[in-house]
Amino acid sequence: MREFTVLTHGRPVDTTEALQLLAKQAADAGVTLRLDAEETRKHRLRSGPGLELDAPLKDDVELCLVLGGDGTILRALQLYAGTDVPVFAINFGAIGFLATVEPGEMAEGMRRAMEGDFELLRLPAIVLAPPGERPPAGALGEAPGRASAAQAAVNDIAIHRKVGERVAELAYEIEGEVVGSVRCDGLVVATPAGSTGYNLANGGPVMAWGVEGFVVSFIAPHSLTARALVVAPGDRLTVHNRSLQALDIAVDGRPGGEIAAGGTIDAQFVNDIGTIAQLPGSSFYRRLRDKFGRLAS
Repeated sequence: MREFTVLTHGRPVDTTEALQLLAKQAADAGVTLRLDAEETRKHRLRSGPGLELDAPLKDDVELCLVLGGDGTILRALQLYAGTDVPVFAINFGAIGFLATVEPGEMAEGMRRAMEGDFELLRLPAIVLAPPGERPPAGALGEAPGRASAAQAAVNDIAIHRKVGERVAELAYEIEGEVVGSVRCDGLVVATPAGSTGYNLANGGPVMAWGVEGFVVSFIAPHSLTARALVVAPGDRLTVHNRSLQALDIAVDGRPGGEIAAGGTIDAQFVNDIGTIAQLPGSSFYRRLRDKFGRLAS
């Protein structure tokens, strides 16, 4: 039996009709779409051809289909991190940089997905761990709020001051050498896939997919000389919180714990955490142009 997991974003009014069309295509192709209890409730679904409702998540499905934006796509990549299940995404978000199909091309895109007519791209992650511990490859965050457990971000890790608190003071070192220290609102550590997100908003460099390494950039630095830095994939990053207060950690936009005042956290680049499916001929540079506009007019 061919089975696909389906995940959708938080506005069912945008995706319910598309999901109905998708179910018909799946039934015609002999594919069963698995939707968990939350998806079943959200769309008020009833049993029918091509659907398995209230289905628990499992990691031996053929594909994970996403109807949503980058946040939902990242959630799918997190759920299937460390497995061979590819994530095939149809953009129902504002940007959808990680999506391979736009809504107007959904029928054709889904036909190709069900025929296996796509290419696979393995994505790296940034893994957090307590100082001195080497993060295990593929290790993901446990319960939100537990920064002591190893955590992985496919997109980025943001360390930032709490709302209403004073400006943070952050320093970071690479392989034991202090590289930057500045008063700021926070710091972002981004993979190539995540370099077009928070890092780009900070003025950090865009890294093409396939580049090995990660970028560190400050959020609103109180300095004229603070610069983003691209770090080699094998180098360990250590972030020091020199503030008088704890700072929040967000992992792919979700709560990931905090760094205590005077505390530190280590981060490391890990290859092949998740798999994204793309239509043949997809180009990172065309996607960059189409999503963000031409670099020069």
